[in-house]
Amino acid sequence: MNDQATLDPQAYLDRIESQATRYESPCGEGRMVWRLWDISGGTAPVVVLFHGGAGSWRHWIRSIEVLVQTYRVLVPDLPGLGESDFPPDGDNADAIASIVADGIDSVIGRSTTYDVVGFSFGGTMASCVGALRGKHVRSVTIIGSAGVGAQGALGSAVKLEKVRHLEGQERRDTHRINLNRLMIADPAKIDDLAILIQDWNTIRSRLRTPAISRSGAIIKAIDALQSPLNGMWGELDAPANPKGPERVASLKARKPDADVRVVPKTGHWAAFESPEIVNPWLLEMLARTRP
Repeated sequence: MNDQATLDPQAYLDRIESQATRYESPCGEGRMVWRLWDISGGTAPVVVLFHGGAGSWRHWIRSIEVLVQTYRVLVPDLPGLGESDFPPDGDNADAIASIVADGIDSVIGRSTTYDVVGFSFGGTMASCVGALRGKHVRSVTIIGSAGVGAQGALGSAVKLEKVRHLEGQERRDTHRINLNRLMIADPAKIDDLAILIQDWNTIRSRLRTPAISRSGAIIKAIDALQSPLNGMWGELDAPANPKGPERVASLKARKPDADVRVVPKTGHWAAFESPEIVNPWLLEMLARTRP
């Protein structure tokens, strides 16, 4: 991991964010916020990364610097999360995805094709955008997404502690507990950067993403895709387990040509916990449709 992230997580986040160009697009009467990382001068292909529930662009902090070597990397704060305003219909995956797809067009132009990658709830958004835009989307990759195959433990076995009323070290310690229960399997991987991101994200979370993830929208969208599908799940993904293998099997059954992999010894937030595995795999998957 970058030494700066270890020594000063906020400075690290600020540095990565400062390298992006910020855009805004309509979200009902409000705005949706986007960040675009581009070292190619506008010539590289575009990959759009969608974060998870109760998240923001920060969920991808350990992937952006790798992907930008090959792609223009476009990352939103999804409607109702991060800095983006709440959508007009906050219960409807397709309505939210339409806002997102229109936002992509406003940033990179309607004629530009792109790949989409979604983590957890972001996988629902990636799939729905893929279904909306058809072959204009080169590929769809979902990572740790719910709503595929058998339902896992989220909402039952995964019990999260309340943090909003806490302060100081007690608040940090509680975030650490929640991260270990839901997001990161190896406690040693829960560093100051993870806690900083978790705290910022949860403060700004307003959209009820679990219900949307389990609404059936992702399966409906996957069945309608015209582009190749990829998938990853952490071997120790808490929301999926103990039925993670059933999700993999279900996805392969629906899409036999899909490239679906299991990240060993890794929890739900795989791109943060095991970037040394996820980033190379993601680049391999994206290379299948790279122009």
